[in-house]
Amino acid sequence: MERTSTSLLFLVSLVIIFATVVNQIRAQTCDDKLGSCENCDQRCKAKHGPSSVSKCNGPDGMCKCTYECASFKPAKVCVGATDMCTDTCPQSCCDRQCAIKYKNGHGGCVNYAGYRMCICEYSC
Repeated sequence: MERTSTSLLFLVSLVIIFATVVNQIRAQTCDDKLGSCENCDQRCKAKHGPSSVSKCNGPDGMCKCTYECASFKPAKVCVGATDMCTDTCPQSCCDRQCAIKYKNGHGGCVNYAGYRMCICEYSC
């Protein structure tokens, strides 16, 4: 009888420990708005990894990227710019420029006051 209660106590303890660990490592879901819908899925996966999911509401809408994030407070995001977007430097070129200029920088082309600017987001 004592051996059964010891085994049961051990099993219950193991289940409690397992449940606690699983709850601590479970990731939360975060959303990131990435600007225009141009290359939405590609930019989403480049910024937040292959398990991220992109959603774009219409050709002129906003790109929304959903990804698993840590439960701790994310780093502050700052916005900067590099140069104009042109036919020779489209979206992918802009993203590269942001990565070079800013640590963990990602960017996209945005229409601003009649000009196509390369706008960057980066951790600061």
